[in-house]
Formats: sequence, C-alpha cells, structure tokens
Amino acid sequence: MNYWNFNFSALMLTDTSFFRNNNYHEKTDVMGTLDLNRMAKAIDGVYDALLAF
Repeated sequence: MNYWNFNFSALMLTDTSFFRNNNYHEKTDVMGTLDLNRMAKAIDGVYDALLAF
C-alpha cells in the first residue's frame, strides 16, 4: 500500500502462512517446521501465472 500512496504500481503476493503455521515468526520458525513441497508449489504457481500474464 505504501507504494500505491506514492503512485508506484505494486503487487503483494502472500501464501498466508501465518494462518497455517503456528511457528510463523516464533522461535520455533525454523527450516524443519516448513512444508517445502507446499512452498515450491506456491512458487511454481506464481511463476506460471507471471508467464501467462
């Protein structure tokens, strides 16, 4: 939103991980608590969407 306030085009992408991961931004938020397969699917989806745009 801050970019829009200064007339810059911007897009925010989020996987809303804070809704699914109780470790988000906690001391327990470490590599072992991440679902890397799911994260890879999210990245692939964004990449594919950008190519289609």
